[in-house]
Amino acid sequence: MTLKLCVAQLNFVVGDMTGNAQKIIDAARAAYAQGARLLLTPELSICGYAAEDLFLRAAFIAACDDAVNTVARELAGLKDMSVVVGHPTGGDSRTRSVAVQNRYNAASVLREGVVVATYAKRELPNYQVFDERRYFTPGQGVCVFEAGEAGHKVKVGLLICEDAWYEAPARQTQEAGAELLAVINASPFHIGKGNEREQMMRERVQACGLPLVYAHLVGGQDEVVFEGRSFALNADGSVAARAPSFIENSLVARIKRTQEAIHIEADVTPERSLDADLWDALVLGLRDYVGKNGFPSVILGLSGGIDSALVLALAVDALGKDRVRTLMMPSPYTADISWIDAREMAARLGVRYDEISIVPEFEAFKKSLAGEFQGLGEDTTEENIQARIRGTLLMALSNKFGSIVLTTGNKSELATGYCTLYGDMAGGFAVIKDLAKTTVFRLARWRNQNDPYGTGQSPIPERIITRPPSAELRPDQTDQDSLPAYAVLDAILERYMENDESIEAIVAAGFARLDVEKVTRLIKINEYKRRQAPPGIRVTHRSFGKDWRYPITNKFRA
Repeated sequence: MTLKLCVAQLNFVVGDMTGNAQKIIDAARAAYAQGARLLLTPELSICGYAAEDLFLRAAFIAACDDAVNTVARELAGLKDMSVVVGHPTGGDSRTRSVAVQNRYNAASVLREGVVVATYAKRELPNYQVFDERRYFTPGQGVCVFEAGEAGHKVKVGLLICEDAWYEAPARQTQEAGAELLAVINASPFHIGKGNEREQMMRERVQACGLPLVYAHLVGGQDEVVFEGRSFALNADGSVAARAPSFIENSLVARIKRTQEAIHIEADVTPERSLDADLWDALVLGLRDYVGKNGFPSVILGLSGGIDSALVLALAVDALGKDRVRTLMMPSPYTADISWIDAREMAARLGVRYDEISIVPEFEAFKKSLAGEFQGLGEDTTEENIQARIRGTLLMALSNKFGSIVLTTGNKSELATGYCTLYGDMAGGFAVIKDLAKTTVFRLARWRNQNDPYGTGQSPIPERIITRPPSAELRPDQTDQDSLPAYAVLDAILERYMENDESIEAIVAAGFARLDVEKVTRLIKINEYKRRQAPPGIRVTHRSFGKDWRYPITNKFRA
């Protein structure tokens, strides 16, 4: 007995139920033509993930119900074809203050125009970027359905994402007669997450003795990215199939029944380096944010420094050189090597490059404020004025030509407040906001050694990578005038912000108390800045965004 199964690893758009339904219909017809009789789509494929408070709107749920019915009707002629579709369903009873939920994160099995089964997710995650208990009620029971043609049927047990991270749902599904577990998912990317998923599912199949197919979403949605990398495991935990990462894909697998067991056979895409995954996550997150929101192009301030250089390389890989514009805005403190290196990088990548000096505006600001500032020396005030002039120029070009401004700040800067409100923080999307400075340097070197999108070898001039980083807002300035060495800062940041270690534990691990006290104090007092930062791409297990929800007014230090 052989059953062909297809995983539709697709990139959906939140709220585009018509477009998403058509993608599923097209994928099902193509899979059927290849001989597949079971199609799995990702979690909440009808509406996209995550739809956030759209889930609270009755009209949204009704539109999802209509889309499910459309898919069923359009595929009614595919004899013996089962299609699993993820969607929200149900409603609630609401007042201004209270909502009694009766809404589910569900999946329905469609067969020849009929919904033959519907399963509601049981385990609702409410950590990191997840808020599912805000929107959904846990489901009850199990779902086992038959897939395939007469004489070639397999009993498939359906689970949704978090269900498979717990022992009970899989065990109870096995007890209900399942021979194969089908897990549909929308699990956001962070560095190393793909291996974590496969290992957890390996533990699951080894515990229950059933093979498993993991159907995963791909695409960028606001601050999160889904990398695809759908896979299948045989009952012994061995990898039977793996789809490529960060692209849409139809993964076709053959389910064979022998006297001993059910066995899965398919192509296995090799694993890749963590930096290759990280680069592709940033590229896909940027491309989808720009594309799904309808921006024609992007613009960024190119300073001759490492951060803007990395953002430029990412932007060209994501969008192509013709949709990327750069602007160099030298001040009285801009070193010659900065504009030389900026020009060189723009030329290497073939993007539009312009220069507008901010010296006249800076002098005008100082003249206007001379009376107020009489007798006072220059300090961060004048530094911030320069950054805000640059932000104003970029936003003016954005308004005039419709290009979204990409900010170039990194996680280390956002953590410590080494950034200027309405200056270098001004913009629409923060591409590298979740990259520590040390990761910025490492990824720049990786990109110079690799050209994954064919946009140019070694795009970043070596001097940009090797020179000491500087904001160039005063004479002979370097970042380390104000901050600990980035290797130290980033290690403290990882321990304190990402892993919730206490100050005392970090000091006990060998870090200087003065450094730990300084970094953690800066993290605390700059919460107000981060609340006003643009959204950006999450690539670690804890980013400054939905993962990090601290009060601005706060006297406690951990």
